[in-house]
Amino acid sequence: MQRFGEGRLRGRRYQSVNGLFRAPLVCVVGRGFGMNREVAKVRLASVERNVEPDRHAMKVCVVGASGKLGQYMVQHALDRGYEVMGVCREESVGKLTGFNGRITIFPGATDDREVIKKAVAGCDGVLVVLAPRGVHGYSTGTAQAVLDHAPSGARLVFSCGWHITRDGKDVYSRGFKAKVKVLGWIGKLTRVADLDDQVEACRRIFASGAQWTVVRGSELEEGESQGLPVWSRHVGDPVLESNLTRRVDFALFMVEAVENDDLVHEAPAIVGRLSPSALAHAGGG
Repeated sequence: MQRFGEGRLRGRRYQSVNGLFRAPLVCVVGRGFGMNREVAKVRLASVERNVEPDRHAMKVCVVGASGKLGQYMVQHALDRGYEVMGVCREESVGKLTGFNGRITIFPGATDDREVIKKAVAGCDGVLVVLAPRGVHGYSTGTAQAVLDHAPSGARLVFSCGWHITRDGKDVYSRGFKAKVKVLGWIGKLTRVADLDDQVEACRRIFASGAQWTVVRGSELEEGESQGLPVWSRHVGDPVLESNLTRRVDFALFMVEAVENDDLVHEAPAIVGRLSPSALAHAGGG
C-alpha cells in the first residue's frame, strides 16, 4: 500500500501511519488523499477519524432517507455524531421507525421546494439521493430545490450512477452503453423512471456555484462494509473494472464527502475497495 505522507483534513493536520490516515482529533465524523494516475486520480480512502470534544456538531439532511441507500446514510451520519434531518415521502415514513427519537423527519416529496427549504435550514451538509422517479422531472426538481435552499457554503453531496459524465471523458463499454439505453427506454415506456432527468439534474449541479460533490455509483450489492470505496475521475480507468460496490459503502462514501474538502467539485466514480480491480490497480504507481 502506498503511503501518502502528510496533508490536511478540513484545515486540520493529519499523518499517514502504515498507509492509513490518523487525525489527531476524537469521533468518527485534502489534499493528499490519493495517488496521481496518468488519466485520473484514484483515491483509496482508508481513514481513521476522531472529533475534537468541543467541535461544533455537524447538522446534515438526508434527502431520500427512507430508501436503502438513504437509511445507510442516516446510520453512518448518526455514528459520526451528526444531527440528522430526513426527507421522505409521507407513505414511507414508517420505514424510518428504527431511527425514532434520533432524527427529525420532514414528510413530503423530495422535489417539494417548501419541504426541502424547511429540512435543509441551518444544515452544514445535504446528502441527496437523485432518484429518476417518474417522467415529470423528479430528479431535476429535487436537485434544484436543494441548490436554491441549502445554506450558502453547505456541502451538497448527490448520488447517481456511472452513466452521468461531467466532462465527456468517461469511456464506457458497449455492454454498459447498451444496458443504459435499454433501461432508459423501458423506464420511459412504463413511465417509471427517466434517466435523462437525472442527466439534466446533474448538469444543473455541475453548473452551480455550490460546494457540490456528485458520487457516481457502480453496480451495488448488499453485504458487510468493506470500508471506503476507491474512486477515479473517469469511468474506463482499470481500477473501476469490477463495477461492484457494497451499498453500505456507497452510503459511507457519501457521508465521508461532507467533510472531505478534496471532493468538492468532483464527480468520483466509485468501486468497492476489496473488488478485484481495486486490489489490482489502486496500489499501483
